[in-house]
Amino acid sequence: MKLIAGVALAAASLGFVGAAQAQTKEVQILHWWTSGGEAAALKVIKDAMVAQGYSWKEVPVAGGGGDAAMTALKAMVAAGNNPTASQMLGYTVLDFAKQGVMGDLTETAKAEGWDKVVPAPLQKFAVYDGKWVAVPVNLHSVNWLWINKAVLDKIGGTEPKTFDDLIVLLGKAKAAGVVPLALGGQNWQEATMFDSVVLSTGGPDFYKKAFNDLDDDALKSDTMKKSFDNLAKLITYVDPNFAGRDWNLATAMVIKGDALVQVMGDWAKGEFKAAGKTPGTDYLCVRFPGTDGSVVYNTDMFAMFAVPADRQAAEVALAKTVLSKEVQAGFNINKGSVPSRTDVPDTNFDECGKKGIADLQKASAGGTLFGSLAQGYGAPPAIADAYKDVVTKFVHGQIKTSDEAVQELVKAIDDAK
Repeated sequence: MKLIAGVALAAASLGFVGAAQAQTKEVQILHWWTSGGEAAALKVIKDAMVAQGYSWKEVPVAGGGGDAAMTALKAMVAAGNNPTASQMLGYTVLDFAKQGVMGDLTETAKAEGWDKVVPAPLQKFAVYDGKWVAVPVNLHSVNWLWINKAVLDKIGGTEPKTFDDLIVLLGKAKAAGVVPLALGGQNWQEATMFDSVVLSTGGPDFYKKAFNDLDDDALKSDTMKKSFDNLAKLITYVDPNFAGRDWNLATAMVIKGDALVQVMGDWAKGEFKAAGKTPGTDYLCVRFPGTDGSVVYNTDMFAMFAVPADRQAAEVALAKTVLSKEVQAGFNINKGSVPSRTDVPDTNFDECGKKGIADLQKASAGGTLFGSLAQGYGAPPAIADAYKDVVTKFVHGQIKTSDEAVQELVKAIDDAK
């Protein structure tokens, strides 16, 4: 209740006070982009809107997984205080669309040709009942490993190609007195890492069956049990203070050389960029060992809400700005992600960005582009939440064995369906 009340007060102070007092030349944004790299990326959109004469009002709600932001958003919508747009993930967009509270960008989408440049898997979440209700800002992939190059060189390590290679590398870091694996002990971070572990352990077909198709046999399989065993191996290499740590603080451990690696989505690269670090020189960006050739994705959407007629032009302007080639390039260079439209040149992207764009093209063509279950793109929110709950209980010792973890995962997903 304190969170909702606090956000409601903040919303009121920024002008989320209903249609009667809304300003035509104003866009009102709710988001959870509060780290340095995220703020730099969002500023690209803000500056582009301000340049067009729009004022920019925002309610930032801290929390890297977005759960707190969605709690705040539900309260605002229930009170009739719809923002122009809210950052949103996957199935949550569709849930709000089913409630009939979203705007309609279909005419703009047709005029701009979005259906030709936005990949079909992203359109699945941007379009509801034939209407465009959201615009994808980016495409993130989660199956990345971020390595401090100076630490890697110091311990005589090499880029790991297999899961076993990774375990050997983490062992070298531990022996050298460096934290091997930087992790934030929050359920969404742990489950995001497990996405990569499952893909590495079982391969692309298995990942799709288990975490996109929710195939019962795959969920119950020995391969899933082995995936939990592999997760247990990784957890032995985190430091004892990881519980509750924010993701960007874990990234900072790698940036500073206090830790060797982090398994995290490519939003981590935004933190390296904000710290003035250069890929290939200061850090390495490599696919999680055993997942090269596949991309496990999420995409940040700006979900557009139903607003009064005098605010609709601002909403259309925001949508067009977000999907413009210039903003797509500038935003994603800062965020660490890649553009959500396929016709943006990689010219100004760094080594990691170019690799991300190339990997996306290959995965799209090869059928190995998979929705992240941890990030709300593999299955509806209730199932994703059940998944995160089981993974975090396993990581923190409330579920003791991989056999028990498999049983709990199957039961939790069944109950959530």
